Amino acid sequence: MTAQSSARADELIKFNQLSDQWWDQDGAFAALHAINPLRIQFITQHVELSGARVLDVGCGGGILSEGLTLEGAKVTALDLAADALQAAKTHANEQGLNIDYRLEDILSFAETHAGTFDQVTCMEMLEHVDQPESIVQALAKAVKPGGWVFLSTLNRNPKSWLFGIVAAEYLLKLVPRGTHDHKRFIKPSELARMARQVGLNPVAFTGITYNPLTRSYALNAQDLDVNYLMACRRHEI
Repeated sequence: MTAQSSARADELIKFNQLSDQWWDQDGAFAALHAINPLRIQFITQHVELSGARVLDVGCGGGILSEGLTLEGAKVTALDLAADALQAAKTHANEQGLNIDYRLEDILSFAETHAGTFDQVTCMEMLEHVDQPESIVQALAKAVKPGGWVFLSTLNRNPKSWLFGIVAAEYLLKLVPRGTHDHKRFIKPSELARMARQVGLNPVAFTGITYNPLTRSYALNAQDLDVNYLMACRRHEI
C-alpha cells in the first residue's frame, strides 16, 4: 500500500482471506453472483456496453468485470487485494476472457488515465473505504466528458442496519459476518452530493431488494432503503 492508497488494510486482509470463494456461487459471494445480472441490467438501461472501454474499480474476484466483458465491453479492472485479483485473473483465463486486471489504486491510476474511459463502475466498494469522496473524484477524472459512472453502495438508516447487517450477515447469512460497518454506509443524498461536487450529474437511482421467501433479488426504483445503484454522467467540456 502506498501513502496515497485508498484501501484500508483490514479490508484487504478480509477480502484476500476469501479469495478462494469468489467463484463459488454458493459461497461467501453468492449474493454478488445473484445481483450481478441486475447490475448489468441497470447499466445497459443507460449505455451500450459493446465496444465500450470500461473501468471497473474495486473489482475483487472479477464478477462484475466478467459480466461487462460478456456484454462486449473492453474492461480494465483495478483492485488492491492481491489474492482476490489473482482469483479474478485465473477465472478469466479459464473462461477465455480478455480482461486487463491491475493491482493499482484508482487515486493514482486516474491521474495517469484522465478522461480515458467511456464508462466507469464502482460497485459495493465505497462502504469499505475511509474517504469515499476521494474515490468518487477519481472516478470522475477517469471517465471521458459525457461518459457515465455507475455506483452502488448501502443506504445508512435503521432499516439498512436491520436488513443489511442483522438479517444479511447473521440471520439469512447472505454475506459473511463482519462484511459491513453501518457507520460507513452512504445515503443517496450524500452520494449525489459527492458526485455533483466533482462534475458528475446523477441521472438515475434504483434499489436492489431481496425477497427471503423466494430468495430472489429485484431492481426497485421506489426502494432505496438498503442496497442501491446510481447512474451519473460527467458534464461535457
